[in-house]
Amino acid sequence: MEFPITRMRRTRRTPALRSLVRETHLRSSALIYPLFLCPGEGVRREIGSMPGVFNLSIDEALKEAEEAAALGLGGLLLFGLPETKDELATGAYADDGIVQRGLRAMKQASGLDSLALIADVCLCEYTSHGHCGIVNKSDDSYEIENDSSLELLAKTAVSLAAAGADIVAPSDMMDGRVAAIRDELDEAGYEQIPILSYASKFASAFYGPFREAANSAPQFGDRRSYQMDGANLREAMREIDLDLAEGADMILMKPAMPYLDVIRAARERFDVPIGAYQVSGEYAMLQAAFQRGWLEPERAMMESLISIRRAGADFIVTYFAKDAAKVLG
Repeated sequence: MEFPITRMRRTRRTPALRSLVRETHLRSSALIYPLFLCPGEGVRREIGSMPGVFNLSIDEALKEAEEAAALGLGGLLLFGLPETKDELATGAYADDGIVQRGLRAMKQASGLDSLALIADVCLCEYTSHGHCGIVNKSDDSYEIENDSSLELLAKTAVSLAAAGADIVAPSDMMDGRVAAIRDELDEAGYEQIPILSYASKFASAFYGPFREAANSAPQFGDRRSYQMDGANLREAMREIDLDLAEGADMILMKPAMPYLDVIRAARERFDVPIGAYQVSGEYAMLQAAFQRGWLEPERAMMESLISIRRAGADFIVTYFAKDAAKVLG
C-alpha cells in the first residue's frame, strides 16, 4: 500500500513506539572492555591519543574490573606492557608475566565472576622489535618467520590459560596458529578453554593509538606481510574458514566501523559467535570530535556501537564499554 494509507512515521512518533519496534539492541553484557596492564603500583597513566584510557598497574586494573562487573559488562580483554623486552618475547609466556599476574589477581578477587577474562595472545608487546613473530633480519631485509613463531604463540596461550584466562585470543595473524594453540592447550589439559581468533584482522591505519598504549610499534618495516590487505573481502572469508577448521570457537573482526561489510559477510556465512573490535583509532577519532564540539558524545558513541551490532556482531570490544553501559542502565 502507498501513501497516504501507508505512513512509516506512525511508529516513530513517540519514544515508546520507537522502542517497541526497534530491530537492533545493545546490552551491557555484550560489551568487552580492553585493559592495558603495566608494572608498578598505583599507576594510572592516561594515554595521550586515547582520552579516558590508561596504562594500569594491577591494583588499579582491579578497580576497573570491579567497576566493569558492577556495570554488567561481559568481559575484559587484557594486554600487557612488560618490564623488559627481547627478541623472543619471553615476557609473553613467563609465569610471572604482567598479564599472568593480572589474571591471577582477578581470579582471586571477589565479585568478578560475571566477567569473561580474555587474554590477547600476541608477541608484539613483548618483542624488542615490535613484530608479532620471530624476526630473521639481515643488513638489508627482514622476514617474520611464521612456523617458528607458532611454538611461542602456543606457549603463550598455555601460560595464560594456566594463569586463569577464560578465553585466549590470538591476534598475531601467523598461518596455522589456531591449530598450534589448540593442540598445546589440549595437551596441557586446557581442552575446555575456547579460542577467540582474530580471524579477520586487517593492516589498518586505525591501530596507531593502540601502539602508543601498548608500546608495540614495529621498530622497522610494517605488518603488511601478515595482516590482511584492507581491499580483500574474499580473503577475509578464507581466513575465517581456515581458523574455524583449525579449532577456533569464536571469531573477532578488526577494525569494526571501516569494515562493517566484512562483519556482515561473516555473519551471513558463519554460524559461530562473532565479535568486532572498535579499535583505538575509531575511539580516538570520535573523542577528538567530541572535544571540539563537532559531535554529540552520547548519541555518536551509541550510534557507532549500534552500527557494529546491526552489521552482525554478537559482542563488541570497545573502549566506550563503560560509558555505553552507563547509558544502557
